[in-house]
Amino acid sequence: MTPRPVLNRSLLALTGLVLLGGGLLILFAGLDLYRRLGLSPPAGWPLTAPGDVLLGSADRVRWSHQGWWWWPAVIAALVLVALLALWWLLAQPGRRRPGALPVGGTPPQEGVELRDRALSDAIASEAAALPGVEHTAVRITGRPSRFRTHVSLTLTPQAAPGDTLGALCEGPLHTAGRSTGIPDMPTEARLHVARHRARRAQ
Repeated sequence: MTPRPVLNRSLLALTGLVLLGGGLLILFAGLDLYRRLGLSPPAGWPLTAPGDVLLGSADRVRWSHQGWWWWPAVIAALVLVALLALWWLLAQPGRRRPGALPVGGTPPQEGVELRDRALSDAIASEAAALPGVEHTAVRITGRPSRFRTHVSLTLTPQAAPGDTLGALCEGPLHTAGRSTGIPDMPTEARLHVARHRARRAQ
C-alpha cells in the first residue's frame, strides 16, 4: 500500500471522527439528553443544554477588541479551509494516472516514454478484435514506476469467458508487456456478459 492512500484514509477517518463527535455533541445538547438520561457531562463541557451556545457573548466581546480586520480574517480562513477540504474530497474518487510510462524495462531506456493513454488505447483496440468481445474499456492508474492496467470486457452471450481471458493475456497484454519491457505487467481484468436482446417480430 502506498503512503498516499494511507494518508488519505487517515485524514478521512480523522475528519469523520471530528464530524461525528461534533454532531453527537450538538445532538445531546439540542435534545437535552444529558438531563433525560441522567448523565453528568465533565466540567467545562460545551453545549450541555438546549439553551447553550458554542460562542457566548463574553467570548464575542473579548475578541471584538482585536480590530476591524479580526472577524473578516477568521471568516476568510474558514472559507479557505472549507474550499481546500472540498477540493481534497472531490479529488479522492479519481485514480491518479501515470501520464508517461518508461519503456524498456528496468532500468528504462533514457528519453524513451510511452503515454498511458496511447497504451490503453492500443490494448483496447486489440482486445476489441478478440472473438466474442462486444465492448472494451481500458485505463491505466498509479505512478509511472508502479502502474496498473485495468481492463473491462463485455462479452457476447455466446462467448467463453475462460477462452477470452486466455486470448487477452496471450494477445493484447502480451503485446503491451513487450512494448513497455515489463512482461509481468500488473493487470486487473473484469469480464461481463451482455444480456440477450429480444428480437422484434417482423
